[in-house]
Amino acid sequence: MRNVLITGGGRGIGRAITERLLADGYRPIVVSRTAPAGLPEGVDAPFHAHDLADVEGIHALVTGIVKEHGPLYGLVNNAGIGLDGALATQHLSDIERVLRVNLLATIALTKSACRGMMSRGEGRIVTLSSIIARTGFSGLSAYAASKAGLEGFSQSLARELGPMGITVNCVAPGFVETGMTEGLQGEKLAAIKRRSPLGGLAQGADVAGAVAYLLGPDAARVTGTVLTVDAGSTA
Repeated sequence: MRNVLITGGGRGIGRAITERLLADGYRPIVVSRTAPAGLPEGVDAPFHAHDLADVEGIHALVTGIVKEHGPLYGLVNNAGIGLDGALATQHLSDIERVLRVNLLATIALTKSACRGMMSRGEGRIVTLSSIIARTGFSGLSAYAASKAGLEGFSQSLARELGPMGITVNCVAPGFVETGMTEGLQGEKLAAIKRRSPLGGLAQGADVAGAVAYLLGPDAARVTGTVLTVDAGSTA
């Protein structure tokens, strides 16, 4: 059974990815601040608690996971935070936290995880970006910067790791029906749906399907790409 480490795999899009990985026969190893609730009893999905803001502890985290569960075939960098607010009035500490969790922690985690993949000559790295990296969104400038950074990081890393049989890609969701979008009601929600030629929001399962494709055999020759899942809103 192939191990796939997934960050933030306990809820929202991460939960959908965890469930898809289980269905596809992987062993998802979930890293998040709190344990995923409601997974069926006996499911082989180990959980390791870690706040990714603790970047210094990431190497020990990955080393411990590999020692306990065996080598990693895949890494899904899903965890991230977005603190809404106009840049001019945002505290520097909030900006720093967004960049630390979304960008720096992802780079550090990928650095530690890819070493074993390099020695074995195979591996898959999938990082969750966002359409906001390219479209922008008022009040999310620091978040957009972190996601744009992840796309540039992944494209460059794809060139570094490709010769060793490792693919590196991004999935960029748009607005997705999760707990984070439950507050979108009325005209704001209607406006988002109007931008979609498919007439609605993407689902967590749609994003999970894109991740599963990039982890699977059909994507063996796909690297350095950004796969958009937004029900066509940016078409």
